Amino acid sequence: MLRARVLTALLLLGLTLAAIYLLPQGAFALLLGGVVLACGWEWSRLAGLESSAARGGAVAVLALVMLLVEIQPTEARHVLWLASGLWLVAVLLVVRYPRDARWLSGLPVGLMGLPVLVGAWVGLCAIRGAEQGGHWLLWLFCLVWGADIGAYFAGRRFGRRKLAPAVSPGKTWEGVLGGALLSLALTWSALVLTDQWSPVWVPVVLSLIALSVFGDLFESVLKRQRGVKDSGALLPGHGGLLDRVDALLPVLPVFALLQPLLLTR
Repeated sequence: MLRARVLTALLLLGLTLAAIYLLPQGAFALLLGGVVLACGWEWSRLAGLESSAARGGAVAVLALVMLLVEIQPTEARHVLWLASGLWLVAVLLVVRYPRDARWLSGLPVGLMGLPVLVGAWVGLCAIRGAEQGGHWLLWLFCLVWGADIGAYFAGRRFGRRKLAPAVSPGKTWEGVLGGALLSLALTWSALVLTDQWSPVWVPVVLSLIALSVFGDLFESVLKRQRGVKDSGALLPGHGGLLDRVDALLPVLPVFALLQPLLLTR
């Protein structure tokens, strides 16, 4: 299992770097659009859709919305704001779980998936399409990956106090702190080396790290509601695509909104 997990992670890393730095913007948007549609297939399962026809219909609706956003790019910013706002709602639902569990299954989850997934796709394309967008996208991935990897190892070594026992019993406050420290070290180093560092980045990075944690926890809530361990079985040793990108989903639209402001400083 560990070998499969490592090999899959290395393959995904190579494909991610190739997509970021080698593909033209149109091909990048198309490829990542396919990834988002695959995530939509898994999300529909978490929303309670069982039959392939129903799940295929949900993916078709997602594809249509993405096409409409592509045709009307002026609406993209509205999508980013909507997705970011919904993630604030998701944070509240995680904090209040299981008291508000009725909102975390069925139709509410299905409806939420549309702006959340489209917002992540729009955010990806917007960040990558900006000046030095490939570097910024990789920086953002390192922020999320650093928080995830650091949390895993710090949690295993020092984990004592449960972060959200009703949601994900394996996560600890010590793990979150370890992940935050590693993520801060990686992102701070990159900002200093590229002469982009300023004090304003401290609350930005900490907020993005917190969002990535809640993205992970929110998917854990949805899986717990459905009684499943993984969102899918596409990636050997990792589960589904959503299991790999859940922490990125809230970070992408928020950073896409912040990026123009941060880069003008």
